[in-house]
Amino acid sequence: MTDREAGLSGLHLALEVDGDGAHPAAWRHSGRPPGAVLAPGAVREVVVAAEDAGFGLVTFADSPLPPGTGPEAAGRLEAGTRASYVSPSTHRIGIAPTLHVATTEPFHLATQLASLDHISHGRAGWVVGAAADEDDLATVGGAALPAAALVREAADVIDTARALWDSWEDDAVIKDVATGRFLDPRRVHHIDFEGTSFSVKGPLITPRPPQGQIVVLAPDVLDADARVDVVLVGRPDPAAIAARAATAREAGAPLVFAEVEVVLDAAAPATDRLAELDAAAGRPASGRLRHAGSAESLLELLRELAESVDGVRLHPAVLAVDLPVLVESVLPKVAGAGPRRVPRAGSTLRETLGLSRPVSRFAAPAATNA
Repeated sequence: MTDREAGLSGLHLALEVDGDGAHPAAWRHSGRPPGAVLAPGAVREVVVAAEDAGFGLVTFADSPLPPGTGPEAAGRLEAGTRASYVSPSTHRIGIAPTLHVATTEPFHLATQLASLDHISHGRAGWVVGAAADEDDLATVGGAALPAAALVREAADVIDTARALWDSWEDDAVIKDVATGRFLDPRRVHHIDFEGTSFSVKGPLITPRPPQGQIVVLAPDVLDADARVDVVLVGRPDPAAIAARAATAREAGAPLVFAEVEVVLDAAAPATDRLAELDAAAGRPASGRLRHAGSAESLLELLRELAESVDGVRLHPAVLAVDLPVLVESVLPKVAGAGPRRVPRAGSTLRETLGLSRPVSRFAAPAATNA
C-alpha cells in the first residue's frame, strides 16, 4: 500500500440519495421523466447501487415544506417511508432518513426509527432535521424558532428518543407459552421526560431496537456533539472542517463526518456541468464544501479530509451522472486503500461504524466478584 492510498484507510463513506441529486436542477439531467423521482423503483435502484459499490450508509433528505413554484423538483416521498421501502431490498448498507425535530412528535419519531431498525435487522440511522424558520413550520401551524430554541428542542428530542429506545429492556419479550405471558412488565419502563416544550411518559410501543440505540447523526450547527453518534460538519473548506471536527471531538462526539457536494467530470467537464446546472436553477449557498472536478482530484480531497474526520457524506449533484463515476472510479480506490469498514451481510450499522452497542439505562448492573 502506498502512502497516498494509506490516507484513505478507515474512511467511512455515506451517500445522500434524495431525489435526482443535490442540485435543484438535477431532475433536468436525470435522463428519465421528471415524475419518475416519485416512483418507488427509482430510489431502490440508487440504494442498491450504493450498497453494491461499498458505501456504508445512505441518507434521505426531507423537508416539511410543500412543493414550491421554483425551478427545482416539486414534491418528494417522505424520508422515513422511503427508508422502510428500500430496507428489504438491501442486506448490508445503513439506512438513515431525515426526521425533523420541530415538526415531528418525539414519541412517533422514536417509534418510526425503532421500527425501521427492526425491519432492517439493525441498520437504521437518524439524520436529525433542523427545520426552524417560519416557512418550514407553517405546515404545522408553528412560528419561527430562534437558533437557541432550535438547539434546545433538538437536544430534548434526541434525549427523549434515546430514553424511549431504552424503555424496553433487551429481554422484556419472554414469549412464555406455559404462563401465557408475552412480555415481562417489570422490564418495560415509563420514562416521564419533561422537555421545554413537551412531555412524554412512555414506554415506547415497540421493543428495544436491535442496535439498542439507533445511530444518530446531526448537523454541527445543532451543537449536539456529545448527544449524537456522528456529527455532520458542513463547512466550505477543509481547514474549517478540521477545526470544527476538533471541537466536536473535544465535546465528546464519537465520530465526525465531513459534508461534501460533488460535481464530477463525466461526458462533459465538471465545471461545464456545474455552469449548466446553475444556469437552469442557481442554488443558494449550502455552507458545505463543494468539489467540481475529476474523480482523481476528489480522491485527493478525501485523503486530505481523512486526516481530520472519520467519514464523508457525499452529495452528488446529479445522481444519474455522478454516482456511476463514484462507483467506477472512486469507491474501488478507497476500498483498496486498506481496512475500511465495508458493511457485510448481517452486520448492524453500529458495527459498520465501529460503535459499541449501548446497554439499556434500565438494565440491572452486572454482578461483580468481591
